[in-house]
Parts: sequence; C-alpha cells; structure tokens
Amino acid sequence: MPVNFIYPDYEVTRNSDRCIACRACERQCANGAHEYLPDANRVVCDDAKCVNCHRCVSLCPTRALKIVKSGNTYRENMNWSGKTINELYRQAGSGGVLLSSMGNPEEYPVYFDKLLLNASQVTNPSIDPLREPMETKVFLGAKPRQIERGKDGRIINNLPPQLNLSMPVMFSAMSYGSLSYNAHESLARAAEELGILYNTGEGGLHEDFYKYGKNTVVQVASGRFGVHPEYLNSGAGVEIKMGQGGKPGIGGHLPGTKIIGDVSRTRMIPEGSDAISPAPHHDIYSIEDLRQLVFSLKEATRYTKPVIVKIAAVHNVSAIASGIARSGADIIAIDGFRGGTGAAPTRMRDHVGIPIELALAGVDKRLRDEGIRDNVSIIAGGSIRSSADIVKAVALGADCVYIGTAALLALGCHLCRSCHGGRCNWGIATQAPELVKRLNPEIGYKRLVNLLTAWRHEIKEMMGGMGINSIESLKGNRLMLRGVGLNEKELEILGVKHAGE
Repeated sequence: MPVNFIYPDYEVTRNSDRCIACRACERQCANGAHEYLPDANRVVCDDAKCVNCHRCVSLCPTRALKIVKSGNTYRENMNWSGKTINELYRQAGSGGVLLSSMGNPEEYPVYFDKLLLNASQVTNPSIDPLREPMETKVFLGAKPRQIERGKDGRIINNLPPQLNLSMPVMFSAMSYGSLSYNAHESLARAAEELGILYNTGEGGLHEDFYKYGKNTVVQVASGRFGVHPEYLNSGAGVEIKMGQGGKPGIGGHLPGTKIIGDVSRTRMIPEGSDAISPAPHHDIYSIEDLRQLVFSLKEATRYTKPVIVKIAAVHNVSAIASGIARSGADIIAIDGFRGGTGAAPTRMRDHVGIPIELALAGVDKRLRDEGIRDNVSIIAGGSIRSSADIVKAVALGADCVYIGTAALLALGCHLCRSCHGGRCNWGIATQAPELVKRLNPEIGYKRLVNLLTAWRHEIKEMMGGMGINSIESLKGNRLMLRGVGLNEKELEILGVKHAGE
C-alpha cells in the first residue's frame, strides 16, 4: 500500500504566552480545527482541517493566533510542483474530480495591471468632479440608430426597455443556495440603495426579495430551477446563462446538502437532491434556437424587460457575440476566465477560457466593424477588483461591469476557497443556520454601499483627470489607454498603443 500523506497547506501557530484558552477559536471554527483539552487547560490545532479562512485570527481577543503557509516541501522539481503532486495523490486515492472555488488563482497575465490611463493637462483641461457635473448613469439595452421626431418636432420615445444604473456596476449572478439568505439580502438591499442591480443567479428568487424587483435581474439557466412566469416578471431584466467564466462549457452543481428549506422551495426541487444543471440548454443548439428563447422570454414579460445573454470568454467569443447581437438579445454579458464560482472542476477553472480584457476588446471591435454595436450593450465580468478596473473595462468597450468576488470580500469573505464544502465561517456560502447568522445583513449591505460609494468617487476622479464628464464618452475610448510590458499582438487585440506613443 502506498503511503500518500499530504502535509497541510497551512499551519495555525499559537502564541502560548498570549493564549488565555478562552475557546473563542474553537467556537468560531466551523471545520473543527481547534480543540480544547480540559485536563491541560489549553487549545490545540489540527492543521489538516484549517482552510485559512482567518475567522479565528480575526476574533482572537489576545492576538495569539496566526496562520502561515506550510514550510513542508517536496524535492525541488520545476516540472512537478508540490501542488501538482498533492492533486495527483488526492485523485489516485479517491478516483474523483477535484473541485475548487472562487476563480482562477494561477499566474496568468492580468491585463488590467498592464494598462495605464491618460490624464489631461493643458489643451484638454481636466474636470473637477467636486465642482462640475459628472455623469455616471448607464442605460443598458438596445439603442435606436437615430432620433425620431413627431410633426410637432418633439422627440418620439422609441427606446426599447432599458436597465437604468446610477453607475456602471452590477452585482453578478450568485444563486440563493450557493449563497446564504443573509448574503442575498445584503446584495438586494445594497442594490436598491445604490440604484444599481443584482443578479439572482441560477435557482430562482426567494419570495422575501420580490420587493426588490426593480433592482433585480432574474436568471434563466439550463436547469431552469425556480423559473416560472411570476419569477420572470418580478425583475427589471432577464438573463439567459449560456456559460460562466469559472467553468466554461459545463453546467452547474449545487450539492444536496445545500438544498434545504427555503432553498428547496425556491428551486422547486426536493430537499437533499443535488441541483445539477446540464452543460447545454437542451433547447438551444444554434443561434436560431437562442433567438427563440430570447423572444419566448420577451413574450412572457410582455416586451417590457431587456434580455441579457451571458457567455464565457472563450477563443471564438467575438463570433458568438455577433450572433447573439443578431438574435434579438438586448445585452451581452461576457465572463472572463478568472470569474469566481462556488464550485468548479479544478482543471476547468484553471485551464479553460481567456482573459476578460482580450475578450471584451475583441467583441467590442467586432460589433463596431459589423455596424451592430448599438444593437446591444456589453457587461464585462471576471475578477473586476477596483474602480480602476471598471474604468479600464469601459474604455475597452464595456457599458458596465459585473462584480462578484469583490462584493463577497466586502461582506467578509477571506477567499479561503472552500465554498463548495458549505461550511463558510463568515456566513456567506453556507446554508447552516448557525453559520448563516454570522453575516448580519444590516452591516453587510452598508459595507457594500460603502465600497461602491467609494468606487463611484474614484471613477469620477479618474474620468475628470482624463477630461471626460460622462461614462458614455469613455465607452470604447481606447485613446485613453496605454499599455506597458505588452507585445505587439496583445496591443493589437486590445486596440491600444504602448506607453510613450
């Protein structure tokens, strides 16, 4: 029998001089990594159970704890890393597919970090957003090619249904079931206060949140869980999920352990049964099939709501987007390969898809070249980390962005990447009642409002620095970008010049 002992990735170090054996760490750890020994009046740790969520570190009253990366290594080998060996051992022992959470962590280029913004100086003076008007509103949906006027000269409102946002940001699709009730409430309340939208994700909408309908995008995924006429009409828009960046080309899976109580009722499936979405929509095998679903949803909502089609960023994304723009969809959402997810096969997450920056630039250019850019708006997602990323995404051609992981971090997530286990110590990616209550939605929604309020100020400052007073003037304006450390092909795809040109 081979011995495949895998040393823990992280070690919990305890300062015995500071530890008072208050047992706060034991009570707070949902994974059982801490254990109190009454005979010795001390607490010990099982490092193998630690997921590095930092709950114990954050709440230790004497700062006696810290979590450090394990110093244990295999013999040096540039081809066979310790991570690769450990994953191989796990699969040899279990025969199972490796699962991972929260987006691609591998060392691929982050193109946003290699793009710099322009600033105005003399001939095109900067704008002071504190003293001059600055427009961050965004309207998502198809735009008419020309303004129509009546006989009296008044403009005829021929604008199709639009999503109205106070700033170019939306909370991306994260389902009830994958996230807790309190996390969904935080997102919904924040969207309402900020004047933006949040996305239900796959699995329906809890009845308590129908009151946030004007700030909600309802999603229709391949499993059609929780989809019914009242649901479709409850939101401001409808999204068809064809794919997502965290796992392009495959369906979804919510374990039966999370299908309990209201989650089961909302998804309309029995308690304890796994919610497994097929990889394709079984009624969509062509752009013509997609068009039929787009117009079926428009019929179901009496043509009052825009329809979004969400796709993963893949190699032929520009051609796919061109077809979607001709299908009757109003908005295209593109999700890059660093997009977060509650659970994905590790190999799919880390090796499938392309960066959102390259996909976005390619799609915007293709639609402009074909003269159909006004047929659709574009939402970009897949690891938007800051207001600077938002501004750069808009300059590359996005109308607005989706944020998911950033929103969860604002709620307290520590990226421990164990969402699929359902034991989130911060009450976010769990359905366990004793853990859900750790996230107070009253505090959570305020933190989300704070984050995006700060980002809105920063977006205005960056726009003002460029001498631009509206998001619309920034959209697709690649002259405001310059690349650093990029080769000619990358610059060509992004449509930007190198710094110094």
